[in-house]
Amino acid sequence: MSEDRWNTVLVLGGIRSGKSAFAEALVADAPSVRYVATAVGGEDDPEWRDRIEAHQRRRPQSWSTEETAGDPARLTALLTEAKPDDTLLIDDLGGWVASVLDPARQPQDDEAEVTALAGAVRACPARLVLVSPEVGLSLVPVTPVGRAFADALGTTNQALAEACDSVALVVAGQPTWLKRTAPVARETASPSRQPAVLSPAPPAVAAPPPPPVLTPDTTAEPTVVLPAAPAPEPVRADVLTESTMTLPLVASGLTEIKPGMDLPMPSSDAGPDARERLTGIDLPGAGLGPLAEAIEFAAATQDTTTPRSWDSVRLVLIAGRHGGGAAAGTDPFDVERRVAEAEAGTGLLGRLAGQVGADIAVLRATEAGAMEDGPVTDEATVEAALRDGWRLADAAADAGRDAILLAGLGTGVEAVATAVLAATTGAEPVAMLPRVMLPGGRFDDNAWMVRCAAVRDAMHRIRQEPRGATDVLRELGGPDLAVATGVLLGAAARRIPVLLDGPLGIAAGLVARDLAAQTRHWCVLPEAGTLALVKQGADVLGLAPVLEIGLDLGEGANALTVLPVLRTAVGLLSALPVHPALLAEHGDAGLSDEAEPVADDEAEPDSETADDEAEPGERAGA
Repeated sequence: MSEDRWNTVLVLGGIRSGKSAFAEALVADAPSVRYVATAVGGEDDPEWRDRIEAHQRRRPQSWSTEETAGDPARLTALLTEAKPDDTLLIDDLGGWVASVLDPARQPQDDEAEVTALAGAVRACPARLVLVSPEVGLSLVPVTPVGRAFADALGTTNQALAEACDSVALVVAGQPTWLKRTAPVARETASPSRQPAVLSPAPPAVAAPPPPPVLTPDTTAEPTVVLPAAPAPEPVRADVLTESTMTLPLVASGLTEIKPGMDLPMPSSDAGPDARERLTGIDLPGAGLGPLAEAIEFAAATQDTTTPRSWDSVRLVLIAGRHGGGAAAGTDPFDVERRVAEAEAGTGLLGRLAGQVGADIAVLRATEAGAMEDGPVTDEATVEAALRDGWRLADAAADAGRDAILLAGLGTGVEAVATAVLAATTGAEPVAMLPRVMLPGGRFDDNAWMVRCAAVRDAMHRIRQEPRGATDVLRELGGPDLAVATGVLLGAAARRIPVLLDGPLGIAAGLVARDLAAQTRHWCVLPEAGTLALVKQGADVLGLAPVLEIGLDLGEGANALTVLPVLRTAVGLLSALPVHPALLAEHGDAGLSDEAEPVADDEAEPDSETADDEAEPGERAGA
């Protein structure tokens, strides 16, 4: 048994329930995983091969794969041979039962095979996750073979559920724990032995401290800075307390922000129609290339084939503070200086915003705790922060803004975004966490390792916890990420497009999609930047960056820099006519108004009139 007494988990679920993805998330913190595939056959079944390949693409490169195929005894042997430092994921037991019942192996003591497997699971020293289909909720099979399989798999599930430390049932992607073994502290190690910062094994800890009780900061008011030339003067706006229009959330009869919210979707026709129309306008060369992505997005969110450029943009900047190892290597005084500059409309953000005519709304979020020690905030703070973000989007809409640029800055934001990406997608944190750069272009690798350790410890701490949106915000994200998530929800409700920039915006997109899947369709990534964290998260969200020019400014500066280019591209669709070569005849829309008019008495009659005036014999001979 592993040192913290968490050893074996059985994950049950129906077809397409999300059980495999949940099982993979349970072992996401392991440095390497032995993936044991039990599938039998399928060589002549393209659909089955596609399923297997989809599973293979999800596995990190650090994982190794072993196949038991038609030898069920091989799985028992693998569990017996496993070492304490190993992590095994078996997916799934349905394939194993099918191989046990193979007619070519009969007669065979099938019950002995199940008993041997359960004994191997119970004695296995490695960390072990088993995935199995739940057949108890389905219809009784109508064939003897089907009934035999259901009976055998049900018996196997019962035996392994009794042998495992914990059992989870996954329905529609949502896990419910049927059986759980509470972790207990391992014996105290010798004081002379200190764990390596990046040791694969989780650190020895006593019972975690209670979560910090953070009172919702109901008095927080974002500072809104209006653009001006030269440097604009800061203007305070009570955007969190002023009256706004009734929230669609309340109007729909709901009383809380929760998964399954029904928010609007952009037009499914206007975007493709605009891209198709783009091929016919009078442009030299082969067209606008990747900028067509921005045009299609603008058309879909505005529900028109001739979208207008985003002329009134608000930068919503969330300033967050995280404790513990996530903030290693960050100078809090330097962060405070940049936040103050944004509030005053000075510095890089003030200059860029002034050049593009955008205003800035800065909200200082409540401080979050250390994610490696326990939940970073409480449920009440998460709920209040989500509503604060929603009201920020409402305020932007009421102020006449046609787009929101969402970004964040602060201490520990990148490490927290990495932890959220790992918790929601199973990504490898070490590969995603950006390096820590100090002023002058120097890297602080020691601080980076401390951040890695904090993320690793946090992932280990929540390995058995639910991974719902509010759970992730409470355990890892904190108030700043909750506010950003609320902005995305509110923007979708008010049909306002959102330009994402940097780790906070991407992490908020990952959380918001679990509350309302429609939110990601209102988001666009103007510039990819250089961070693997941003690129990987955008790929999961299905967001292709419009431009990839390698900017590494962050805090909203990337999007502000390329915004003029995007505006120009979007405006071309309504400003330019159709190419003359594509016109069927003179007089079609798109020709210059300088074309010489044709007198009415000289005009050729149209085809219907000509036919009507022709003699019957002439029409018959035509």
